[in-house]
Amino acid sequence: MQPLASVQHDRVDAVTRRHFFQQGGLGLGTAALGSLLMRDGGSALAAEGVAAGKGLPGLPHFAPKAKRAIWLFMAGAPCQMDLWDHKPQMAEWYDKDLPESIRKGQRLTTMTSGQDRFPIAPSMFTFARHGQTGTPVSELLPHTAAHVDELALIYSVWTEAINHDPAITYITTGNQLPGRPSMGAWLSYGLGNENDNLPSFVVMTPRWYKKGAQALYNRLWGNGFLPSKHQGVALRSEGDPVLYLSDPEGLDRSLRRRMLDSLGRLNRQQFEREGDPETLARIAQYEMAFRMQASVPELTDLSGESKATLDLYGPEVSEPGTFANSCLRARRMAERGVRFVQIFHRGWDQHGNVGGNLPGQAKNIDHACSGLLSDLRQRGLLEDTL
Repeated sequence: MQPLASVQHDRVDAVTRRHFFQQGGLGLGTAALGSLLMRDGGSALAAEGVAAGKGLPGLPHFAPKAKRAIWLFMAGAPCQMDLWDHKPQMAEWYDKDLPESIRKGQRLTTMTSGQDRFPIAPSMFTFARHGQTGTPVSELLPHTAAHVDELALIYSVWTEAINHDPAITYITTGNQLPGRPSMGAWLSYGLGNENDNLPSFVVMTPRWYKKGAQALYNRLWGNGFLPSKHQGVALRSEGDPVLYLSDPEGLDRSLRRRMLDSLGRLNRQQFEREGDPETLARIAQYEMAFRMQASVPELTDLSGESKATLDLYGPEVSEPGTFANSCLRARRMAERGVRFVQIFHRGWDQHGNVGGNLPGQAKNIDHACSGLLSDLRQRGLLEDTL
């Protein structure tokens, strides 16, 4: 058996320059966090405060109105001119070539670069004004249109990315290149948990209307360079919401508890020896998984919801894996203190057959979006939910 001193010496020799700076930066951040925790009367152990899910000291630095966020993310880019951004004058430009004053040298994708011309086409769907604001909304969103006065529509968002994946990465992480923390991870890191039995950041990827949609990558809800405990926890759309939610046959809760206690002691010894904050994150994740074995089944059980509530979300709400079912779960998470819920709905990549695909895609989410807003409002949650 190799002596411990020799093993540690070999590990030091194996450290690369990149690994040294990566770990060194984490160590400095942990030390700074530890001093803040000590100043505020927190734990003396450097990263215990973050591992305990309490967020960073001193945040938020003002009294926020919103306590939680639910992000309904339509992956693939919905056709804005067919849903929310009414452009009636385009009818006058029908079949005219797109002028250079509009394009301004913008790059073209390989899907359109071979075209001889770029004719303009208006939306084939009708718009009507809704609410006290008189906001134009497409006929494809009749249920959501009823809530238009509660929505903030921003027409100026853009990105330098020309393709879907870097654009989606940019929207969810703030950078086109992979590797940055997602928005939910940042909120988890800065603000911590409100419920010790559920993650602060939960992701759902329901089924979609259109088949053959582009893939979603877990970096879109990843932790990047933040501790791994802040990455989004994905609930599965079919089968058990979380893998290994139930203990194997012959293993009861008391034995599982003893196993985790022993594993926790070993991990703490490793942390004291190496100082890697990921070790504390691993302990926190094991403990969260243990608590989720009791909290997640209750969260996903909709049997206690009234018929009136179920009707708000539409006919698919009781079917696991649907967008409607995910929206109702999001409301239940909001009630239970989950800080950030993100629902990714795929299939909005409408390059062709807009008239055939877009109506079905919009119908798939319209009723449920409306139901979620109504449900949050009647429970007093909408005023502090973003």
